Amino acid sequence: MKTIITDPMKCTGCRTCELICSFLKEGECNPSKSRISVFKNEELGLDFPIACHHCETPACMEACPTRAITKRDDGLVVVDRDRCTGCGMCARACPFNAIKIDPEKHKALICDLCGGTPKCVEWCSTGAIKLGDITDDFLKRERLYIALLFRR
Repeated sequence: MKTIITDPMKCTGCRTCELICSFLKEGECNPSKSRISVFKNEELGLDFPIACHHCETPACMEACPTRAITKRDDGLVVVDRDRCTGCGMCARACPFNAIKIDPEKHKALICDLCGGTPKCVEWCSTGAIKLGDITDDFLKRERLYIALLFRR
């Protein structure tokens, strides 16, 4: 399955991805309502975009007490907003920090790939965000960056 692949070495931290996502999904330019997040590490001079990887065995799905998160047959991890209580267990379980809880609606926000044509990819002027396949090398690199960003 194709998903969002990021390259922090190309990211300038402009956060256009967050703004286009929140505008298209929630009708407002508000990064706290975006399904993609750019994390900044000043010490390393790194801006790191993160979106859902639609994991083979999603930790978020396993952690959800209301079973609001499911994995569709096509591999997409989705949230049933009617069942979601906004408890945040999914966000805490995600090893990639890819899930947010909407601060007003109290619902989990997970990237749905915009129906197969992610707008963050279209709007990324540096090519830091692409649609691609998750490989073992990508996951190793991603875990390293997350460890550096969040000091885990």
